[in-house]
Amino acid sequence: MIKSAAMKQFAHPLMINHRRQGSAAIRASQALSVRRGFTLIELLIVIVILGLLLSLVAPAMFSKVGSSQRKAAMAQMQMLSTALDTYRLDVGTYPKALSELRKGDAPGWDGPYLPRELPLDPWGQPYVYSPEGGDAGNPYTLRSHGKDGREGGEGDDEDIIYQ
Repeated sequence: MIKSAAMKQFAHPLMINHRRQGSAAIRASQALSVRRGFTLIELLIVIVILGLLLSLVAPAMFSKVGSSQRKAAMAQMQMLSTALDTYRLDVGTYPKALSELRKGDAPGWDGPYLPRELPLDPWGQPYVYSPEGGDAGNPYTLRSHGKDGREGGEGDDEDIIYQ
């Protein structure tokens, strides 16, 4: 008896509380450990909500792709225009073809005027260059035929002309 009274005096308060509650506390902790995941209905609800959100956001995002490709084409044509103008300053005339910006044998040629090979437009087609002046009084014409790769068109297929 003395031994048990001494043990009660030094026993941890949670241990005593656990003994009082008995098996009810054990059953409650086991019930909580059984329910740790999500039910199928909860997962389906989350998937439906995500699908609805994507159906609202996706059209707005995909409509930006066409305009970003057009902006990329304009930026590349600006770079080509700078290289063409530098070529003219060194040689005195514009090149007959864009390939002369990388390799040339004209007197005064101090290239290459492009750091890498000639870029293709965002749709994988070569840029169209003509050393004859354009209709806006430019000394050359530089264009991309757009998504369809053919002259003319509307929307994403419309030609992009550098001016």
